[in-house]
Amino acid sequence: MSAQSNDFSSYTQQFAAAANRANRLALENAESVFGVQLRTFERNTTAAAGFLGELAQAGAQADLQALLPKGLQVARDNLERLANANQEVVGLSLKTGEALGELVRQPFIDAAGKGSRKTR
Repeated sequence: MSAQSNDFSSYTQQFAAAANRANRLALENAESVFGVQLRTFERNTTAAAGFLGELAQAGAQADLQALLPKGLQVARDNLERLANANQEVVGLSLKTGEALGELVRQPFIDAAGKGSRKTR
């Protein structure tokens, strides 16, 4: 009965350690994703505010027409930054998913290794 209790205790400790690592990975991923999105938002906001400042200072109709291409360029740059950020977020999420998958596979790999040693 004591051996079963020790096995249960060992499995419980392994499960708690794996759950802790999974939570840490998920939290690190969320932190990284938030950082990427916040940086992108900051850059896009700065670019848009700069353009709006120029737009507010433009007085004549000719100035407004000259600013239209610049406004379109700012919008395009903002969309490109957003697309790049989304790609980076997907990459970070894939890496986290791979790490979680490895975390789930690890006990089975360890068990297979112990089982092959017993048969030898």
